[in-house]
Amino acid sequence: MKNRAFWFLLSLGFLAAALLAWKLAADAKLINPLWFPGPDRTFRVLTEWISGGDLWDPLGKTVWRMFAGWLAASVAGVALGAAIASSAFARDLFEPSAEFLRPLPASAILPPAILVLGFSNAMIVFVVAFGSVWPILLGAIHGFKSVDPRLTEVSRMLRLSPWARAWKIQLPNALPDIFAGMRVSISIALIITVASEMLSSQPGIGHLMLLAARAFRSADIFAGIVILGALGYATNSAMQKLEDWLLRWRPASVGA
Repeated sequence: MKNRAFWFLLSLGFLAAALLAWKLAADAKLINPLWFPGPDRTFRVLTEWISGGDLWDPLGKTVWRMFAGWLAASVAGVALGAAIASSAFARDLFEPSAEFLRPLPASAILPPAILVLGFSNAMIVFVVAFGSVWPILLGAIHGFKSVDPRLTEVSRMLRLSPWARAWKIQLPNALPDIFAGMRVSISIALIITVASEMLSSQPGIGHLMLLAARAFRSADIFAGIVILGALGYATNSAMQKLEDWLLRWRPASVGA
């Protein structure tokens, strides 16, 4: 407990030092103030957005698209990963297509997605799901494949059906790898959501920052960066808490 408190205070000290260095660099005008605002200007804009209510609608749209795409990627990644790991037929059917699509950047999918789905929420959700599915898929494949052979033998002795074996043995074994992929994936989902909002001019934090850049409002851009950083930190912390709770049966979780 003392060790955790020490590292928490140390991290707060590092954050305070970073803010101080930011302010000193801005006050010294090492970079043109037009492009590099200080933390006072940045947090003043952020306070105005919060008090004036200008933040909540674009933030809500960004969060909704990010989570919708990420949840779709999670469902598809786990289902396809289980199928590819458990069935030679599914592996032969899906692996070539997966290996072809996996290297494609999400930005390359954006133009055809716009042509098919238009400038809509569905388009952004699809692009987010496409770009964030791969860590979950790879984690699921590895987790479902790496079952202890002794557990597989036990399932055969108990004459478990394929569904029962997948639910009672393979899925619990795969959950640590799946959660590792989901934690990486949710950060990717946030990045793709913001980039898609910028490229498609859909309302959201990304579009808000794009308009600020066009008007040379650097404090607004930095305020958007602070919001996205806080959102990324909050989602990652929530995923860590959820993983620790759902996988509390793991030996590594004891006393953590």
